Order: sequence, then C-alpha cells, then structure tokens
Amino acid sequence: MSVQQAEADPVARVENSRAVRDTVELHIKELISAGHLGEGRLPTERELAEQLGVSRTTVRQVLDRLEHDGLVYRRRGRTGGTFVNRPRVDIDFGYLAGIPAYLRAQGFRPGAHVVSARMVPADETTARALCIAAGTLVYEVVRIRLADEVRISLETARIPVSLAPDLLAHPLDDSIYALLADRYGVIFDKAVERMVAVLADTEQAGLLGIKVGDPLMAIERVAYDAAEQPVEYSNDLFRGDRTRVIAWAHGDVKHGEPKHGEAKAGEAKAGEAKAGR
Repeated sequence: MSVQQAEADPVARVENSRAVRDTVELHIKELISAGHLGEGRLPTERELAEQLGVSRTTVRQVLDRLEHDGLVYRRRGRTGGTFVNRPRVDIDFGYLAGIPAYLRAQGFRPGAHVVSARMVPADETTARALCIAAGTLVYEVVRIRLADEVRISLETARIPVSLAPDLLAHPLDDSIYALLADRYGVIFDKAVERMVAVLADTEQAGLLGIKVGDPLMAIERVAYDAAEQPVEYSNDLFRGDRTRVIAWAHGDVKHGEPKHGEAKAGEAKAGEAKAGR
C-alpha cells in the first residue's frame, strides 16, 4: 500500500499511529530501565518529542498510558515534571542486616552521602538515651541514604566518642554498625525504635529532594550491645513515597493494654530488627 493509500485509509492511519505510540513507549521504558535518571525525572514532553521526531500529543498520550499503568507519575509546579514511579523500599522490622545488604536483597543499589560528621557535646535528650552525662562528647553523623541513586532517608546517628576514639578517620558512607563491630568490637545486639508520622520542614525537604510538607516516617532508635548498654541514639527520616514499614509481632496474645513504658509485641520486635546497620 502506498503512502497516499495509507493516508486515505482510516484503518491504516490508526495502525500507523498505534505503531508510533508503541515505539515511543518502548523508548521511554528503555530509558527508565537503563537507570541513569538519578532522581527519576524524565525529559520534558518537548524534549522527548524532539528526540523521537514525533508530536508532543503523541508523547503525552504515551505518558498518560504509562501513568495509568503506574509506571510514572506527574507533579505540577516549579519542581514538577514526569517521574518514574519506583518501587518502595521495605523497612522490615523483623530483618537483621546492614542497610546496604538489606537494600541489595530487595534488588536496589545502595549508597550514602555523608552530610556532616563531627564531635559534639551530648544534649539532654541524647545523654538520657545513651545513659551518659550531658556534655559528654558524642559523634554526630548525618547521612542521606540512597537506593538506586534515589534519596530515601535522612539519618542522624549519635555514638559515644569513648566507644570509637578515631571513628571520624574512617569512611562513613557504608554501614557504621559493621565498622564499629570490625574495628572496635562494638556489637549491636538489639534496639528499641519508635515511629511517628511527620511533615518535612525546609531543611529536610532540601536534603531529601522533596517538597516542604511532604510526609516522612520519623524513627527514633536506641541501640544496645549484648551487655544492655546503649551504644547509639539516632533519628531517621524516611520518605513516605519511597518506603513502607513491615512489622512482625510474636508471642502470646494478652488481654488489655500494656503498661506505660512496656513495649507491645510489635514494638519489641521492631527494636530487634535494626541491629546491623
């Protein structure tokens, strides 16, 4: 069939249009699977149209279909665009492993960016959590955790300087728990964690690449060694759009509410789960 015949034939035009959309969809999927989009932002409709030699209308139709299928999502505003709808990272309170290994087990490429690492005097909250005197020197390490180059959490860990005198001389972009165990013999045996939902402030939003007011899961943790001595006090902020929590509860079912300060089964299990960061 000639081009003129195809243009005159409505069926041929529909089939040709469908083939073009399928080609555009395949290109966008290959772009996503290549894993080079960083924070997951796709090129603009105009850029995609120019790259592929098609109309913006065709690109928009394909993106509509991909959004309907859950592969991408759109965000309006100055920081808006079309983004890859990546799978969430499971924060499993019953899984004992370092975060890098934990992410690899789910098929993610782990990474971390150290925002700051310094020695500071412990404030009242930190001192109470670590059972030390206020003003005692602690390390404060602030890191951004990455999964497939996407920022998923902002972590602030505080560790007594007495446990690891030269900790800051070592790379801190991997598992601190593994470093403390291998270098200083500090073994994390269990932890107690408490989680609340919060909204991102300006600083947190900037560090995590999200908008002010976006939901975060705030996890406060005190980790202990085998002698029941607290060795870490930390506050982690996980992006609500990139993570989900899994908690396991075990034990006999008890009637009534636990006493104040007594952990429920799920909370107790959660405390054991993060040993091994």
